[in-house]
Parts: sequence; structure tokens; C-alpha cells
Amino acid sequence: MPQLPARFAGIILAFAPLFVQRSWRHAQVLLIGAILAPGRRTVTSVLRITGRSQERHFVNFHRVLSRAAWSPRTGARILLRLLVDAFVPRGPVVLGLDDTIERRWGRRIRARGIYRDPVRSSDAHFVKTSGLRWMSLMLLGPIPWARRVWALPFLTALVPSERACREQHRRHKPLLHVGRQLVLQARRWLPRRDLVLVGDSGFSALLFLDAMRRISVTAVTRLRLDAALYDPAPPRSPGTIGRPRKKGARLSTLAKILTAKTTGWQRLIVPNWYGTGERTIELTTDTAVWHHSGLPAVPIRWVLIRDPEHRFMPQALLCTNLAQNPAQIIEWFVQRWQIEVTFQEARAHLGVETQRQWSDRAIARTTPCLLALFSIVTLLATRLPACERRRVAATAWYPKPQPTFSDALAAVRHAIWREQGLATSRGRSDRTKRRFTLPTPWAYALCHAA
Repeated sequence: MPQLPARFAGIILAFAPLFVQRSWRHAQVLLIGAILAPGRRTVTSVLRITGRSQERHFVNFHRVLSRAAWSPRTGARILLRLLVDAFVPRGPVVLGLDDTIERRWGRRIRARGIYRDPVRSSDAHFVKTSGLRWMSLMLLGPIPWARRVWALPFLTALVPSERACREQHRRHKPLLHVGRQLVLQARRWLPRRDLVLVGDSGFSALLFLDAMRRISVTAVTRLRLDAALYDPAPPRSPGTIGRPRKKGARLSTLAKILTAKTTGWQRLIVPNWYGTGERTIELTTDTAVWHHSGLPAVPIRWVLIRDPEHRFMPQALLCTNLAQNPAQIIEWFVQRWQIEVTFQEARAHLGVETQRQWSDRAIARTTPCLLALFSIVTLLATRLPACERRRVAATAWYPKPQPTFSDALAAVRHAIWREQGLATSRGRSDRTKRRFTLPTPWAYALCHAA
């Protein structure tokens, strides 16, 4: 196994209490090999890249994922503590929540289902795919050396399909139910911090927003332009019988406010609009109560946005914190796009969708570990000297002003390989220069097709 730089030891050893001593040795090999391996992230690829291709007891490395007794949830708690200490030591902790489809086929993968492929589909073209659905909770933290916000996964859960739950005689949990459980777990892990949850329109549901309000989590999502908004309920008069009122008079919809000539608009310059630089927008905001028959009433602050240059359609946002500044609400919601970037980077550079496990436990562990590897690599890159972590792989046809995740991964790999390659100087009586032999892991990484 390649030797780790001393500056990486503190982060890697933080996960040692998850395992017994023998399993921890195997888990270290899997972790380092997953960072170094190109292409597929299978256990065999990890063994090859770490120089263990002739390991007779290779099955023990497979058993770390399929049989070993360790808790991914405890590992997620350790990772969250490391991320918060490194990137958000003070102030509100902004979390991003979203689901993704891992394209997988095979009759022995019991949790898979048939879903709409969000990457290949469009408004006019519907594409179905077979795969696993995952719900991931990420920390939206500023990375100082990258000068931008990254979405760092730390807790990911599998959402089995309805067919799989029916065949296993288990109750199916909808996406919103799984998302609420993940956020509740983060709330228990960070009881004294202010939490802000950012999600897309799929989380704009009254039951979900009411659950966030009850656990003191500020939720920021999209809002329908035809949502039923009301004034707050009037004060209850003494002696009144019956149930208390939930709402007051009905207000105009946001669609009518958008077209009304009496609407007052104010201009705002957003510093980073979905990674495209500054963007000037117009907004109007107010508070209301969002209510639907049979569902809880949720007080919200809505923010209606339009583009004076008509480059995007008008949209509305909501925030469950009525006192929040509209500019801050927009800034939080724009950061949600980093979640999609993380999913794409994990597929391109960490081998998500290339693993080949069939065991239910191995499937439920491998993808969350690969997504968490995105955050671990970011933590390791933070420990590198500034000149190394800011090194950018730019070309004449692709200028890149700031480092991306691929640059951070390359810097971490370079540090690990350098530790292995330069640790060969020994005191020898003879000064004869030996012929250089390319190490087997290097030959595998450089010469074999990805």
C-alpha cells in the first residue's frame, strides 16, 4: 500500500474507530486505492493500483463492503464534523438536498427501478433508465483556495423503488420522507448551529416545509406562481368556540403580481449567478401564509424574480424564515447548482456508476462512500501547501482561472505518489546507479486503458 503523507494522517485516522483492527487495514487500502485508481472503482482496480494484484486473500477486501460490521451513519457524522470544522467554523450551516439516479442493470440488484433520466431527458423528450435512486445531503461550504462554494456530500441514503419494496414486503418511503429523515439526522448532529436547507422544487411541499419549521431548519425552495397565499390568521376573540383559524384573507397569486402595473420592483446585482458571473435581476418580496386544504399552513417569505433582459423565465422562491433578507435567500438558492456539479464530478472522476457489487449491503455502502470521497479529497487538498492545491491544469484552448475538483484530485494523487516514489533513498555502500524500473501500480495507471 502506498505510504500516506503525514499531513493526511489526521483526516484518514479519524475514521479508524469505525472498524476493528483487521478491517481497518483493508479499509485503508480501499480508501487510498479509490483515490488513486483511474476509471472504474471496483475492488479489483483498487487492488491493482495499490500493488496487491497477487493478493491471495483478496476476498477480504470485498467483505469490507459486503459483510464487515461498521456503520456508514457514524462515518457520515465524523465526516460532517471534519467538514464543518474546516469550512464553516462559524455562522449558519447551509445544506443542500437532492436526489440522483445511478444507472445500473441486473436482475440481482433488487432495489433498482425504472425512472426518468434527468440528464438525457428534456421537456420535449422523455428517456427512461434502469437504476438506483439516491438521496444525498451535502454541505454547501466556501472553499477558500477555490474561491467558490462546493457541495460536499456527507450523508447519502438509498431510496428503493416501489416494486422492490412490494416484493420484499416493506413499506415504501417517498423521497420527501427520506429527505426529512436525513435533515433530522443532521439537526441532531449539529444541535447548536443554525441550519439552512436548500432544495429544488421537488421539496416545495407543505408537509415537508412544516417538518423543517418544527425542527428549526430554515428551508429555501422554489414556489409555484399559482400557489394559494393568504394573510395571517386574525387574533382570536375571547369566547370564540371551535378550532382556531389557520389563515386570513386570500391574497393575489404571484402570477398576477408579476403582471400587475402597480408592483414595485427593486434591482439587485447577484455576484455569482449559477457560475456565470454577475447578473442584474429585479425582485419583489413579501410575507404570506401558504395553505392548501387538508395540509398544514406554513408562514413564508416569498421572493419573485424576473430578468430585465429576459434571458430566463420569471421564478419565485420561498423561505420559511420571515425575517430573512431577500438578497441572502437568492444567494443561498443559487448555490444549489453546485449539487448538480458534484454529481457530475463524482461520475467523471470518482467512478460512480462503475462499481459492480450485487450484494444488497455492498450496494447500499459503495455509492455513499464514493460520494463521500469527494468531500474527503477536498479535505486532503486543504492540507496541501498553497502552491500545490492552487495548481491548475489549464491549456491554451481551455483557460481555467481557479482550481476545480479534478485539480484537487490530481494534487492529492501527486502527493501520495511522491511519498511512495521518493521514499526509496537508502544508504548504500556502492554508488552505482541502478536502472529505473517502472513500478507495477504506475504501469497499470499509465499504460492500461481507463
